[in-house]
Amino acid sequence: MQKTAATFTQAGRARLPLSAADLDPDTGRARLSYRRAAELFTAATGGTTLHQLRHSALTHAAEDGANTSTLLSFSGHTSVASLARYARVSPEALGRWQQQRDTVSRRR
Repeated sequence: MQKTAATFTQAGRARLPLSAADLDPDTGRARLSYRRAAELFTAATGGTTLHQLRHSALTHAAEDGANTSTLLSFSGHTSVASLARYARVSPEALGRWQQQRDTVSRRR
């Protein structure tokens, strides 16, 4: 495996014709399958999974103020109910958001 700027690729060039989206544009090497990338990521991080990383990214985006439409697009979810299971805003982040929206304290 070799890591390029934006993708994880196999050591050699693709053996079969693949779509351009599955090839590194600079080297022509095939992108790793999700399963293989997930295995390597989990091994390299001591057990953290790509799925957990995805949840973390959604939570951070929500805590940074991304709106529901943006979170749905970012995650690929089609329902707010399924999104809510993954984007869990911390009590501290909720408090910061409420503080920013509190017009009385901002006027002082």
